[in-house]
Amino acid sequence: MALEGQLDATVSSDATGSDTVALAFTVRNEGTETETLRFSDACKAEFVVQDEGREVWRYTDGRMFAQMLSADELDPDEETTYEAEWEEPQSGEFTVVAELQARETTCEARTELTV
Repeated sequence: MALEGQLDATVSSDATGSDTVALAFTVRNEGTETETLRFSDACKAEFVVQDEGREVWRYTDGRMFAQMLSADELDPDEETTYEAEWEEPQSGEFTVVAELQARETTCEARTELTV
C-alpha cells in the first residue's frame, strides 16, 4: 500500500455568526499499482477533533450508516476526497485526525485547527 493522506480544515461563519468547520480528507495513491479500498458500510472516513489528546468531537457519534459493501479504486497518482462537517464547534485550538475506514488498508492524516 502506498497511500498518502492530507487533511484540510476550513472554518466559516454564516450570517448569524455560527461557525462551521469543513473537513476534507484526500487520499492519494502514491504507488505504481491500482489500490482497491474496500468498505463494509457507507462511512468511508472517520474524523476526530482532539484538545490536547482529549476527544471533543467525532464524526460518527450519533450517526447511522448503511451496511453495504463497496469499493473505491485508485489508480497510480489518483486521489479521492472524503468530507465531513463539524457544526457549531467550540472555540479553541485543536488537532483533527482523519482515518480511512477501508478494510485491510490504513491511511490517516492530521492537521491543526483554530476556531
